[in-house]
Amino acid sequence: MPANAALATAPTAPLTAPPATPPATPPTTPLLRPVSGWGGYPRAASEMLAADAPETLPALLRGRRGVIARGAGRAYGDAAVGLRTTVLTGALDRIRGFDPATGRLRAEAGVTLADIVRTFLPRGFFPPVVPGTQFVTLGGMIASDVHGKNHHREGGFGAHVEALTLLTPDGVPRFCSREQNPDLFAMTLGGMGLTGTILDATFRLRPVESGWIVQRTRIAPDLAAMLAALEQDGDATYSVAWIDGLARGSALGRGLVYRGEHASGDLCRAAGRDLFPSPPPGRLTVPPGWPAWTLNRASVTAFNALYFRRGAAAGSPGLVPWHSYFFPLDGLRAWNRLYGSRGFVQHQCVVPRHGAGALLAEILDRVAHLGTASPLAVLKRLGACGRGLSFPMDGYTLALDLPANAATFALLDALDRRVVAAGGRLYLAKDARQTRDTFEAGYPELPAFRDLRRQLGADGMLASRLSARLGL
Repeated sequence: MPANAALATAPTAPLTAPPATPPATPPTTPLLRPVSGWGGYPRAASEMLAADAPETLPALLRGRRGVIARGAGRAYGDAAVGLRTTVLTGALDRIRGFDPATGRLRAEAGVTLADIVRTFLPRGFFPPVVPGTQFVTLGGMIASDVHGKNHHREGGFGAHVEALTLLTPDGVPRFCSREQNPDLFAMTLGGMGLTGTILDATFRLRPVESGWIVQRTRIAPDLAAMLAALEQDGDATYSVAWIDGLARGSALGRGLVYRGEHASGDLCRAAGRDLFPSPPPGRLTVPPGWPAWTLNRASVTAFNALYFRRGAAAGSPGLVPWHSYFFPLDGLRAWNRLYGSRGFVQHQCVVPRHGAGALLAEILDRVAHLGTASPLAVLKRLGACGRGLSFPMDGYTLALDLPANAATFALLDALDRRVVAAGGRLYLAKDARQTRDTFEAGYPELPAFRDLRRQLGADGMLASRLSARLGL
């Protein structure tokens, strides 16, 4: 179906005060299952329901409270764990329409980014923004307003969404765009599923000539050089940095900066490369029950030193396949098991550019002193702010994976206070433990978001463990 025709059939009910909830009798003894986010912390019991089609969702949700939708479960903390009920939406996975003349795609919320890339990259199209894994759903990308290596130039994924259909708490599917229900549309981008359940969305893919990235690697011996390199890469389509999270002293913040551009077809043919490579079939998987003690100061130090040497020795520029440049961690399936049964937390903050160097140095030094930094420290430059609960702002974002334990939590509580005092905030899609005070200090549009939820009748009905913890 052409995308324009699909849009024309989308429901267009206006946003009004919800009617009284129809009577219903949910199960009196729901089957509860332990569930967590990708980090494995925290873990909570929730009733699990599965939606098989958009049309069945209103009846499935009627009369229930404390509900949140869950796509692929790749939110790190408790954002996709319902306070009472978690609704699995992965079966909402149909492509509804595509227009090759414009790249406009309409798809249901359960379609994964991997589905999109696998289907459309061989046809010369790539998503406008991608996060660090392809194993996320379209609905999750919108609810988290995910950002990628090109945010400094092209914004987050929400900036490229043209329209979406949202099942609001009154059971009515509503067509939302920048022209129709604009406030609801804006607050749903990054709204963590708390304005309604996303049913489908329309956005445009970008035309590309190949599935290869021309990567240029720069060595940064310290944090000052790292920040300078990211600033100089302001004209690059993609830019991201890996940081050695255990380096200290004069080497604090050392790492590698990767600049990327989509490779032309002529360049790939001249290099003897297939234009659209597929990911390698044989991928390693971390087995269940992996002992957490293997990820310690000695092993991470050794890994970081090897990674730095290999990156520094690599030729630049070079051709890198799309899956290696955008989704390097996807090459190791179930890598979250590396942290053992207690799980881990990711601390991802963004701080304004002014004064960022001193604060980032303090964060890196204190994490290195803790001695349990992971090999997965990433630094990116972000562009302008979004609306509502969208995470990015003009500044730098640092993401660190740390084991879930008391020492980590004590350190992160202290770092959170420094981040919000500097005018920064934490990413809700990665959060598992920040306090309500930290959250409220970081998101100035929170009062407007709460007002919209009250207008929708979402209070109480739509609630995740994250929203309950943060007083949303």
